[in-house]
Amino acid sequence: MTASSQSDAELGTRAPPPRLFPFDNTYVRLPDRLYVRLRPTPASAPRLLKLNVDLARELGLDPEALASPAGVATLAGSQVPEGADSIAQAYAGHQFGGFVPQLGDGRALLLGEVIDTAGRRRDIQLKGSGPTPFSRRGDGRAAIGPVLREYIVSEAMYRLGIPTTRSLAAVATGDWVFREQPLPGAVLTRVAASHIRVGTFQYLAARGDAEGLEALVAHVIARHYPELTGAANPYRALLDAVMARQARLVAQWMGAGFIHGVMNTDNMTISGETIDYGPCAFMDAYDPMTVFSSIDQTGRYAYANQPRIAQWNLARLAETLLGFFDADQDKALAEAQAAINGFGATFEAAYADVMRRKLGLTTSVDGDLALAQDLLAVMAEAKADFTLTFRRLGDAIEDGDGAGHLSSLFADPGPIKAWLARWRARLAGETCPPAERALRMAAANPAVIPRNHQVEAALAAAQADDLEPFEALVAAIATPFEDRPEHRRFKAPPEPDEIVHQTFCGT
Repeated sequence: MTASSQSDAELGTRAPPPRLFPFDNTYVRLPDRLYVRLRPTPASAPRLLKLNVDLARELGLDPEALASPAGVATLAGSQVPEGADSIAQAYAGHQFGGFVPQLGDGRALLLGEVIDTAGRRRDIQLKGSGPTPFSRRGDGRAAIGPVLREYIVSEAMYRLGIPTTRSLAAVATGDWVFREQPLPGAVLTRVAASHIRVGTFQYLAARGDAEGLEALVAHVIARHYPELTGAANPYRALLDAVMARQARLVAQWMGAGFIHGVMNTDNMTISGETIDYGPCAFMDAYDPMTVFSSIDQTGRYAYANQPRIAQWNLARLAETLLGFFDADQDKALAEAQAAINGFGATFEAAYADVMRRKLGLTTSVDGDLALAQDLLAVMAEAKADFTLTFRRLGDAIEDGDGAGHLSSLFADPGPIKAWLARWRARLAGETCPPAERALRMAAANPAVIPRNHQVEAALAAAQADDLEPFEALVAAIATPFEDRPEHRRFKAPPEPDEIVHQTFCGT
């Protein structure tokens, strides 16, 4: 496969780009059938919208250099920084259950990898940087709305303690992107532990490329699971390890009321990070079958379906590794099935742990998960706000005004009062003082999430060149577990005329 790119002669008239990133690239040492080398498409008039200064410093980068004209040009794709290996990665994937043997980065380029200040290897990728051989007739561009949405939500997830890719910068390109209407264009600089997906394995398996799979597994173990080095069967060990991380990740999503929206296999990372914030959203009123994504017509990726879909995706990963489990196909299938069958118990344990923290429980006893699920059933019946219910629960440890504050979220307070009595009886079996328990619960149940109506308002203003609402929202989600008076408006659920019923993919 060949890729169009600018010639060296065309690029030779420009000043050499600055060394902004101390790249140390390893992915390009894998078989070149896993990627295509090409350069990003230059932007007409790059302008910095947002730089994540804290993340830049964490990566060992110079924020001032990144915010300079040369730095902004690099973040917009107009210059390729020294040391970069600019590539579009190849991968396949099941999209809404249907297999597509070739997808790949249709509007993103991996510039390279850096070692951050904690010694972790991190990808630096430009998203919205122009067409690639995998664009499938798309323009390879991104509009300012989806770019800033990913910045907001990925940063919120990080602050909530949920594994996630992060956003280093958002840059306006000065170009128009045409969707249903012309929209101002932008490029996001995304940071990830890696961009290796279940779909990366599927890409090689679909081509019968055992040699490529061996190289990819060795790379993934060295990069993400070094503790598996020397395992008797590294392929089964890797499947188990990825399964455990994904179980914990989805449990954390569920605990935050988060709905990914497009859990295709090309959107599930091997590292266990949340990736690809398209039509994602946090729930307001609790309903386990909530769907926001405009393209999810059947509810495949509804909130309550996320654990099941994670298991389904992991089964697809297992299929790519069958040939390495055992030479006997029946034995290989049995081993893979045994691994996937274990997902339910692994997820349930992770989810129970998340819910115990949300309920302020410091010990583990039988019935804890049922207690949590009974609360959710009461919330679903009343359509109570997910975030506010759990936040106010910490004020209801003892009967009083706090309990009344919680009960006010329910039109019929009877069921929640009955549940509170059971919960307090469970708390009485522990020795944790009420004040300490309240602090624990405040650290597990956020006061602020990026509510859909606030996100949409910020994006609409940004498209009109007003970044103040965006900046205010980013400031609020930076301290999600704190009750700051200046962030009071971000804690409130939407009014009836503010409710967002659908979110949209940015392509």
